[in-house]
Amino acid sequence: MITPVTTQGRIQSLLAASFFGLIALLTSALFSQVNSQPAKILVGAAASLQPVLQELMPPQQVTYTFAASGVLQRQIEQGAPIDLFISASITQMNELERQQLLVPGSKSVLVTNRMVLISPRKSPKPLTDFRQLVRPEIKLIAIAEPRTAPAGQYATEVLQNLDILAQVKSKLVLGNNARATLTAVETGNADAGIVYLTDARRSDQVMIGAIADQKLHAPIIYAIAIVRSTKSLAAAHKYLQFLRSDSAIKVFEQYGFKAKN
Repeated sequence: MITPVTTQGRIQSLLAASFFGLIALLTSALFSQVNSQPAKILVGAAASLQPVLQELMPPQQVTYTFAASGVLQRQIEQGAPIDLFISASITQMNELERQQLLVPGSKSVLVTNRMVLISPRKSPKPLTDFRQLVRPEIKLIAIAEPRTAPAGQYATEVLQNLDILAQVKSKLVLGNNARATLTAVETGNADAGIVYLTDARRSDQVMIGAIADQKLHAPIIYAIAIVRSTKSLAAAHKYLQFLRSDSAIKVFEQYGFKAKN
């Protein structure tokens, strides 16, 4: 015997169908919205880039890890989930490329920088020449660790090419990265320091005494590339292109970096 469907039963069936249809529609819309959002990426960048990168407003979610370029290189070699790498030297980038750890064709030069001599703003006798670092009243000279930080390598080259490295070697205080070197001079824990121009310009606690002749050190090149192990290749490409946009380059130049033509 077939049970007749009442009007009330039809109404309940229609309501149930409408309810589940609405849930399906909302779920589909939410799923599409999530999928349309660019993937979040992790950018490993040289410590000297921290102020400028944190000011930029990329069109996607980006998390940064800042450290000496050599430290970041080792982290990438050990499998750290870094999607895009920006080094303060071409050396680290070339080594990663040699190990086939970068996306082929993604490596390029982003910006350049300069090295400068600084001293605390309250210093009674501001320095105006790198050769003045040999003076007996200069007890401590801050530079970044040359084995891991390109800033330290550039600073060492300046001292060596001026033929004063042997005379000041016992005075050197090594920082973990370029930013730590600046802090040592700002706080008076060093009588002088050799840092990037971009770092020195952002501080009101130090004075720039001299800019190193570019012939005294290797070219200061900030290289950028996508790490081969990235799981967000499209998002990494999008961020790389953003950094090359006119608006981003303008901010880099405001900080003292020079765009590579």
